[in-house]
Amino acid sequence: MNGAAFPLFLSLRVALAALAVILPVGLVLGYLQARHDYRGRWLVDVLIVLPIVLPPSVTGYYLILVLGRRGLIGGPLYELMGVSVIFTFWAAVIAAVVVSLPLFIKFAQAAFNGVDPELEAVARTLGAGPVATFLRVSVPVAWRGLVAGAVLCFARALGEFGATLMFAGNIPGKTNTMTLEIWSAYQAGDDARAAALVLILTAVSVAVVLAFSRLERLQRKDRR
Repeated sequence: MNGAAFPLFLSLRVALAALAVILPVGLVLGYLQARHDYRGRWLVDVLIVLPIVLPPSVTGYYLILVLGRRGLIGGPLYELMGVSVIFTFWAAVIAAVVVSLPLFIKFAQAAFNGVDPELEAVARTLGAGPVATFLRVSVPVAWRGLVAGAVLCFARALGEFGATLMFAGNIPGKTNTMTLEIWSAYQAGDDARAAALVLILTAVSVAVVLAFSRLERLQRKDRR
């Protein structure tokens, strides 16, 4: 693919793959944080929020320490199985997951907090187990907030830069997402290309923001 096609297609693939991981994990953790008070909950909260407040480059560095070829997990994987994640498409996905997952968890937590506990209690008295209650009552009632969180999470994954640069690198034709391609064009002094890429990514981001705003309006109508 020439021009902006490959970076754009790669960014969309990374964001969609990240979202596929984020949704199930975020739903469970969001519900857990909203409905259960357990030992160590504060520590889970800290770990959830940490990637939001840390600079993305620091997050990327931690990913290298854990999943790099000499990392805590990546080292044994590479030595025993010859598997290396760093500087691959999956490294970009992992970086996007780590920086975007906290946003979805917080949205999911807020959405589940808005579900009337009595609805879940009624479902349980009718014989529904915890999983059935979660899937048939909690998620359907909270769906607008969950979708809004997913949309914003997708936008965050689409625009990820720092952690991706550190962990996946900027390899042309392999890991050069749109944000990295914009940075490369600017560094090379190709202002016309950088501007064109910025306009494309801005258009995609605006579409995402409009979808998010629409969902927020629908949520406000539901509360009235």
